[in-house]
Amino acid sequence: MEAEAWRSARSRLEDGGFHRVKQWRNPCVWLQSELDPNADTEWNDILRKKGILPAKESLKELEKEAEEEEQRILQQSVVKTYEDMTLEELEENEDEFNEEDERAIEMYRQQRLAEWKATKLKNKFGEVLEISGKDYVQEVTQAGEGLWVILHLYKQGIPLCALINQHLSELARKFPDVKFMKAISTTCIPNYPDRNLPTIFVYLEGDIKAQFIGPLVFGGMNLTRDELEWKLSEFGAIKTDLEENPKKPIEDVLLTSVRCSVPTRRDSDSEGD
Repeated sequence: MEAEAWRSARSRLEDGGFHRVKQWRNPCVWLQSELDPNADTEWNDILRKKGILPAKESLKELEKEAEEEEQRILQQSVVKTYEDMTLEELEENEDEFNEEDERAIEMYRQQRLAEWKATKLKNKFGEVLEISGKDYVQEVTQAGEGLWVILHLYKQGIPLCALINQHLSELARKFPDVKFMKAISTTCIPNYPDRNLPTIFVYLEGDIKAQFIGPLVFGGMNLTRDELEWKLSEFGAIKTDLEENPKKPIEDVLLTSVRCSVPTRRDSDSEGD
């Protein structure tokens, strides 16, 4: 039967085509490339038995896998396309997507919009704003939900106030999601005594969470930016990356020095003897 099938195939190639079979070391390979491997013929059955063509079931599975892979690559291409787009580009190209793509794109658009709003809110400030008494309600007590506000009451000519304004400017750039403000003391609180300056109030949603009043609280002109950052972070106003209180080592050294300078009871008894 195999010989008969071969003769049948050869007869179909007699019309000027069989000489091409001789160019191949294995004529079956040429026939495999020229004939339809999916056709349900006696010749294909022979080729399948010889292992030259895969079984019908394997062939169908291969075709199915190829189609699934092609569809997956196509979907990935579409997703990559709109993931790389800006919100404006999504609007311009929305007619090019099908219904399933549009649902995915809408979810992606909402996600990008939420990220954009969060970024805008997070980087909303970045500097110390100057206000007066008439701005207090709007800028402080009605600042917004979940927003921390740090207000520095100061006066010109007080060195420690100038130092704190300098530190707050640096902290405002470091923490742009926090609203840093300053105001001349008497414009916010009439007759506010200079002895209470500098003063810092810390607010959250209009409520005072902390207050620092007078030069002693800040440690005088030796106050560093890191020390001020740590003070504000202790009440949650800012999320510091400092791992420990920068003033703590100094306090420990002073405490150790005091302890070393005080004689113990045993030393006193020895001296008495």
